[in-house]
Amino acid sequence: MKRNVLLSTLLTLSLLLLSVGSLTAQDEFVFGMVLVGPQDDRGWSQAHYEGGLAVEAAIEGSRMLVFESLNTVDSPETTLRDVVEIFVSEGAELIITTSDAFEEDTSALAGDFPDVTFINVSGDDVLTGEAPENLGNVMAQSEWSRLLSGCAAGLVTQTGQIGYIGPLINAETRRVSSSAFLGAEHCYNAYNPLAESTPLTFEVTWIGFWFAIPGVTLDPTEESNAFFDRGFDIVMSGIDSTEMVTVAQQRASEGEAVYSLPYNSPTGCDAGPESCLGVPYYNWGVAYVEIAQAVIDETWEQSWDWVAPNWEALDDASQTITGFLVGPGFPEEYQAQLDEFTAEVVAFATDPANEACVYLWQGPLNLQDGTVLAEEGACVTEDDIWYLPQLLEGMVGASE
Repeated sequence: MKRNVLLSTLLTLSLLLLSVGSLTAQDEFVFGMVLVGPQDDRGWSQAHYEGGLAVEAAIEGSRMLVFESLNTVDSPETTLRDVVEIFVSEGAELIITTSDAFEEDTSALAGDFPDVTFINVSGDDVLTGEAPENLGNVMAQSEWSRLLSGCAAGLVTQTGQIGYIGPLINAETRRVSSSAFLGAEHCYNAYNPLAESTPLTFEVTWIGFWFAIPGVTLDPTEESNAFFDRGFDIVMSGIDSTEMVTVAQQRASEGEAVYSLPYNSPTGCDAGPESCLGVPYYNWGVAYVEIAQAVIDETWEQSWDWVAPNWEALDDASQTITGFLVGPGFPEEYQAQLDEFTAEVVAFATDPANEACVYLWQGPLNLQDGTVLAEEGACVTEDDIWYLPQLLEGMVGASE
């Protein structure tokens, strides 16, 4: 369904609901979910959609309104204001915008609808003091789960060449790809015999947006094949979709020893399970249920929340906002080493002495141009991770 048709349908529905308001239960809680991509992308947008379903399951009487693929290609004539006005007309008390692409517009709109609570995911207007009082920010500390995914890649590679397909370049995408690199570098050097003769290559290709837009971005299918054609045997994802999983599966079926690691949704490996090493995932329901209940209880307060994983449940997608699920294609022979690394990560994270530090984000650590990010033994500060200005030294690829 094209987005402008969906918008028209939602507008008609909203007018009908307004004309028969007595049919709506007085205690119904309506919330809106604005997605940058399709709700079934096996990636970022699907993870948020499923977070909304978790709210409906957990809170009796709650009802989610969804607008998917709000972007300049799929819905060029539709603005965030159009969607918000429809949601508000249908009684939405909470509206969640699920991309930093919506950050500026969400902040502007929140001031126009002071009785509605807005949450922008991955933004930082609250942190910088620019947000209206009815706007909050939330983001998961996926840097931890990316360490684990990087480790899986570093353990399994037999060529010492790991490719990474990233979306657009900003502080968020630099820091999560850098975490994947740190995990890969650590486990490659610590466990992989190939490290004795072959230095690790970790190369990032940016396609230009969160998912492929024909004629605008690079094609992630072509970029995945290009990595494999050049001898890379693992392609990791930082984008919302799973083309690299499909490509790896196709090539593996032809006898190539290649693998993939998707991102975002626990369903990411479904596109090509036999060659999928695992997926660093989100469970947004962990945050959304709490936020929705606070809005209902009238106890919600503005905050900027960078939410850490549940350290006791990194592989349980029902209990942690972010974690890592081992994929069907991950060789059993490396499981003990991955478990050992995971235990190191958890031990570090749960040690009070390491508060405000992220494992492996310790000096000596430099940026790509050689600028010192952290001296020997020092932690990179949370601000410096959040606003990471470049990729890390040792990574190949553009930083700007």
